[in-house]
Amino acid sequence: MKSADPVTSRSVEWVVATDLAAYPEAVSAMEARVAAIATGAARELIWLVEHPSLYTAGTSAKPADLIAPDRFPVFRTGRGGQYTYHGPGQRVVYVMLDVRQRFGGDVRAFVRFLEGIVIETLQRFVITGELREGRVGVWVKRPGKGIGIEDKIAALGIRIRRGVSFHGISINVAPDLTHFSGIVPCGISEHGVTSLADLGLASGMGEVDAALKEVFSRRLGALIETAPDQVHTMAP
Repeated sequence: MKSADPVTSRSVEWVVATDLAAYPEAVSAMEARVAAIATGAARELIWLVEHPSLYTAGTSAKPADLIAPDRFPVFRTGRGGQYTYHGPGQRVVYVMLDVRQRFGGDVRAFVRFLEGIVIETLQRFVITGELREGRVGVWVKRPGKGIGIEDKIAALGIRIRRGVSFHGISINVAPDLTHFSGIVPCGISEHGVTSLADLGLASGMGEVDAALKEVFSRRLGALIETAPDQVHTMAP
């Protein structure tokens, strides 16, 4: 994805992939872009993708939490967190921002920023997303399933390299929720997972993307839309 040389604008690029993104290639593309952002050779980027069905293992993943190792491909990844599922119907948002410049290097502030993005986006669909001490991600109460029952609707896992973030967040729009049964999602077995569709909402991926863009724009300023066919040339 070509940018001005050198990049002087603080504008952030916005790319929505139109095809399923292979996970190893996506990670390689992120790593290349992060290196370019760190040197000032490329703009920051928010990249929205869907992956084919797969499991990823974060740096804290426990072998026992991979219940069905042969169900889908499993990828070790450098992001924080434990096991998670990615697949069609789930919006994955890869966030490549200069945490040094935007958050003074405060990783906790950056994580709060991402959590706020998810919660505000869900509010656009009249869903109350909440945070829980000791539980990563964004949760919704399920009173219809019983007292105290809560399900995860969004996950978060990041990595920082040379002051620049990558990996990011995932929001369950309408994935096959049975696919989560092959792992203990994020190491939490006492709670389940949900999605917009599971909550009875017919909102599609395009509507979620539009809400995400509006929320990111409000917090980061105008976003530069870039064609998805340039996604494999993300470094200058």
